[in-house]
Amino acid sequence: MFEIPLIKPLITDKVKQRVLDVLDSGYLTEGPVTRQFEEAIADYCGVSHCLAVTSCTTGLELALRALDIGPGDEVIVPDYTYPATASVVNIVGATAVIVDIDPATMLINYGALESAITEKTKAAIPVSLFGNPLDWDRLNAIKMRHGLFIVEDSACSLGSSYEGAMTGSLADIAVFSHHPRKFITTGEGGTIATNNEKFADWMQSYKHFGMESSQSRAGTQFSRIGTNYKMSNLLAAIGLEQMGLIDELLTERREQADTYRKLLSGAPDIRLPEITQGGKHSWQTFCVFTENRDTVMAAMRDKGIEAQIGTYSLHMHPAYAKNELVRIEGNMACSRYAYEHALALPLFHGMSERKQELVVKSLQEITS
Repeated sequence: MFEIPLIKPLITDKVKQRVLDVLDSGYLTEGPVTRQFEEAIADYCGVSHCLAVTSCTTGLELALRALDIGPGDEVIVPDYTYPATASVVNIVGATAVIVDIDPATMLINYGALESAITEKTKAAIPVSLFGNPLDWDRLNAIKMRHGLFIVEDSACSLGSSYEGAMTGSLADIAVFSHHPRKFITTGEGGTIATNNEKFADWMQSYKHFGMESSQSRAGTQFSRIGTNYKMSNLLAAIGLEQMGLIDELLTERREQADTYRKLLSGAPDIRLPEITQGGKHSWQTFCVFTENRDTVMAAMRDKGIEAQIGTYSLHMHPAYAKNELVRIEGNMACSRYAYEHALALPLFHGMSERKQELVVKSLQEITS
């Protein structure tokens, strides 16, 4: 156990009671509480449809299937991301085209994205990494020029926005994660946001074994082969109670991020990533760039501070480097730099300014 952990899930007495209420009801599978959670996300993001699923990964897979993406199609993804972003492309039988990132924001390089488009390109999955929103002016221009679908891997970015529009409302389909590292968590799980009724209906059917309502005497029919990607009432209860506090939690995270930025201003050997111009960051993760990152991370952990890497550079892993359904475009110099230099610092509800000062003091002592 670390004296200062990377994150702490918010489990209040009200969260516990909400879970107990579900247990007492006996209705544990997907049901009315899951519906309430979906409605809370939809209302917050300003979208017409939200579907709760087993994970962000299965949500991304559902999105690609709803867009009829499969063998022979190409989907462009950034190299610097968690493997799920690219894996789902291969899971549906399509080719993942991996491109580099912007060195300042760590988001997908929009020029590299556009250069990688071919006649087989059907979609792109940009990532609003760590809660930093995407530049939708640039993305929409690319989308219009080439007729692409945009599926946003918004795993980390519930609560972020671009030019006043909430993340989740700007892509054809966006998918959030509710893993325990996310500040709105369900233990495991994800939610899909879209304004497209056709896509929403298809995904709703597929995640329920291909079931659809019917006017027949039987009441239901199975119109396609599907599977079970449902989120239970039990898990949804955790996230539903937390959604009632989302504005408070975001305000606190942004204040904590401002504190870190002030404390680290001018610090030698520390560089801060840039926030998308016109964007409002949700600060799921607070990252810095530092030399000798692994040495620094190990030393901080020895001091009881749970620092962590940012995420992964996919082209460095055999699952992607040696894969007939993956095409790597470019040398990935920026992605590799981020992979080797980005360091995630602790950030959680209730973290005091004194603890933030201890984190920064330790970081400066180690890097000086």
